[in-house]
Amino acid sequence: MQRVRLLLAFLFVFYAPSFSSCATVAGVIASARNADLRVSVILPDPLPGGVTALTGRVFLFVSTKPDPEPRLSGNTSLFALDVRDARAGQRIELNASTPGAPEPLLGDLVAGDYTVQALLSVYSEFRRADGHVIWAHNDQWEGQHFNRSPGNLYSAPLRLHLEASAGSGLALKLDQVIPPIVVPADTAWVKRIKFESPLLTRFWGRPMFLGATVLLPLGYAEHPEVRYPVVYIQNHFNLSAPFGFNPTPPVDPKKSWARLRTEAATRGEPRPEPPPGTELSGPYANTENGHEFFQSWTSADFPRVILVTFQHPTPYFDDSYGVNSPNCGPYGDAIMGELIPALEKQFRTIPQSYARVLTGSSTGGWGSLALQLYHPDFFGGAWAFSPDPVDFRSYYGGVNLYADENAFVEKDAPGLAGGGLSNRRGSQRAAILGTEDGRFEWWKHTPVGPEGLPLPVWNLHTGRIDREVVAAMRAHNFDLREFLERKWPELGPKLIGKLHVHAAEKDSFYSNHAVHLLDAFMQATANPHEPGVFIYGPTGSRHGWQPSSNAELVQEIAGHITRRASVGDNPSDWHY
Repeated sequence: MQRVRLLLAFLFVFYAPSFSSCATVAGVIASARNADLRVSVILPDPLPGGVTALTGRVFLFVSTKPDPEPRLSGNTSLFALDVRDARAGQRIELNASTPGAPEPLLGDLVAGDYTVQALLSVYSEFRRADGHVIWAHNDQWEGQHFNRSPGNLYSAPLRLHLEASAGSGLALKLDQVIPPIVVPADTAWVKRIKFESPLLTRFWGRPMFLGATVLLPLGYAEHPEVRYPVVYIQNHFNLSAPFGFNPTPPVDPKKSWARLRTEAATRGEPRPEPPPGTELSGPYANTENGHEFFQSWTSADFPRVILVTFQHPTPYFDDSYGVNSPNCGPYGDAIMGELIPALEKQFRTIPQSYARVLTGSSTGGWGSLALQLYHPDFFGGAWAFSPDPVDFRSYYGGVNLYADENAFVEKDAPGLAGGGLSNRRGSQRAAILGTEDGRFEWWKHTPVGPEGLPLPVWNLHTGRIDREVVAAMRAHNFDLREFLERKWPELGPKLIGKLHVHAAEKDSFYSNHAVHLLDAFMQATANPHEPGVFIYGPTGSRHGWQPSSNAELVQEIAGHITRRASVGDNPSDWHY
């Protein structure tokens, strides 16, 4: 598409007060590389909440589609800059040189039809216990999604056409405020807790919170004398019930692949298989929908356990991985010393190792595995699915952090084509997102930089890997394979039968390669020899794949708990 000169001219055609459609204003705008494009983002007067100034990061979302709103779309061009002490009515100017992604500059947009929208992510000041003072977005229990975080300001979407014609600058008014999050009400099945963490508050210098969503088993209220095992789940932040538990049937009654497989097994029939070449995701995923899980959970012969989803958003990301880290502080200590004790006090759990089990996928897969390794006597087993890189010899994109010089270099190894390109693109977007970055969420575990922010593993612009940063991450035991290998004489005897790791055949982030490296180490262990359980997805499986439905996973875990309880002569009266 031809790049033409960026000039602005607006012909206002209509205005619609409803946000059911993104197109609230239509206009015409002209575009070209390095031209005098100006976009003014105007703060309201007065500012909401009675404040006199706001500090944060201004984002301009540019989408080729009219719906949904650009800020809610997962596929937009993004441009951004920081603002400090912005006043009521102030105009914040973005121009053709404002950096962005995937376009390097705002002036690189090509001619065409677009929907544009502005947003200000409001930052808070954190005076941390380590002496650093930083500004970042303070989570409002939305899980660090700045595009829908309560209190952030945004403009009405504007539909326009880019062409070569003269005009004036574009102005977007931040006259909308994202409302508070509505936390679902507790039910007989689902309970939620949230409390201020003394440890995290002390580290961050302002109130910080932990929480959990709890799913109770059938008969919990009717059997007050019974205590139950707990499955602790780690995933990205959400307020939904564990495994999507939902008593309400879906609008579309079509059964999921997982349900069809389960019903066939119940009838003693062979489980159906998807057509050859089918990607094992979407309708062919093994995980069932929330209502199907509800049907299993409430059936008479289903295991009686408690499910708990951790909630631990940080100022950098929607979860802490459940571990202590230099930038996020003592989240591991807070989860182990504050959150789990609070849960065991409020709910009738069995406070013994065999009855505490971990699971999670992706980030949660790494987190569940890490908690098991860091606390081998406290937890009785971990089921990790598609974990983030568990071996630094195959990091994001297959990069070997110990041997490679650059994270942007393409590799010819099987399954790694595109890894360097994805790292390059992800780094560009990370630079635009700033502290809002979610692509390289791992980097909050790096050393603290001179400005109090996480140091990058590699240069976001050149891809050059920082060896000192990698060494520090290794010293903090974040390379799980290396940590396990170094500590095997101590950890090995405590991990017998506890590790279960699952990886897709084609992981979106290439993390299956790191799983293979961990697998190879486990197969070669001695004194004791403990190979663990490693399961790999069939052809077509992608990130998040698991070999069974969530209901089948709970049944597998319950069997594991029962066996360990009998070996230890522990009570098992939760099998009513």
